[in-house]
Amino acid sequence: MSVGITDIRGRAVLAPMAGVTDFAFRALCRDCGAAMTTTEMVSAKALTLGDRKSLELLYIPEGEHPAAVQIFGHEPGVMAEAARIALDASGADVVDINMGCPVGKVVRSGDGSALMKTPELAAEIVRAVCHAVPVPVTVKFRKGWDGGSVNAVEFAQACQAAGAAGIAVHGRTRAQLYSGRADWTVIREVKQAVSIPVTGNGDIFSGSDALRMLEFTGCDAVMVGRGAFGDPWLFGRINAALRGEEEPAPPPLAERIAAAVGQIEALAERRGEHFACLEARHQLPWYLHGIPYAGVYRRELTHVETLADLHRTAAAICRDLKDPQPGQDPGKSGL
Repeated sequence: MSVGITDIRGRAVLAPMAGVTDFAFRALCRDCGAAMTTTEMVSAKALTLGDRKSLELLYIPEGEHPAAVQIFGHEPGVMAEAARIALDASGADVVDINMGCPVGKVVRSGDGSALMKTPELAAEIVRAVCHAVPVPVTVKFRKGWDGGSVNAVEFAQACQAAGAAGIAVHGRTRAQLYSGRADWTVIREVKQAVSIPVTGNGDIFSGSDALRMLEFTGCDAVMVGRGAFGDPWLFGRINAALRGEEEPAPPPLAERIAAAVGQIEALAERRGEHFACLEARHQLPWYLHGIPYAGVYRRELTHVETLADLHRTAAAICRDLKDPQPGQDPGKSGL
């Protein structure tokens, strides 16, 4: 699909996720078949104040294109200035506006999904950012604030009228957070109501899920979020399903662990060993999901302090654990 002047060669894209989609994880997802990636969300206010940690989140390596930066905030002028800063710092192909984050500290400031309660302000923000940058501007939002205020269709139309070149819709309300099932019907309704590209988000955990969402909603692409935790190879399975091919099995455990360690090593090279090991503590246990008897190593991963610790634990995992056999109970993975 094309989002404004940006061509996206594929129909499976990686969702922006705070604390997850650093450049190293995005690179792994890209290698596995993600057609587009987006940075972690970055505070517009922090960018305008010159916060160095926020600027670091905008890092997009050469070769990671097309790629988007995502900013959040609720002040049109600040958002416009932040969009210019983000684009200059990253060289991104798209600027994405977060209007879907449900986290309490974000919505209490009037940011993220809180903007779904003020669509006029949301449209003003979109308009200001579109005027500020020469690249396409997209918006990610939810079904609505809660079950009594489902307004995704009207919200999408307002974003389009304000100049958005594309939108992504998460089929849950803010009140749902990430619980329950995503409502794909609202994604279909949004797609039917606008003429710009629509990306569907929510409950994509397999190639068949992606195929069903595309067929049911008519959306232009699917956005993978939690399904990619510890499983960037999901993108390859999705792409195979969309080609009408059988979904390939995930790589062997040793190969998956090697890729995960490589992710942390890349992070350490840029941001330092201590920071990388902190990231390893919460990201690498995901790679052991469904592996029998992995509980002790999952706990060890949450305590790594050095790359040497990581290499030692990874070697033990590859030595002692193996993929479940057909019919084996994956519930033993927590032992």
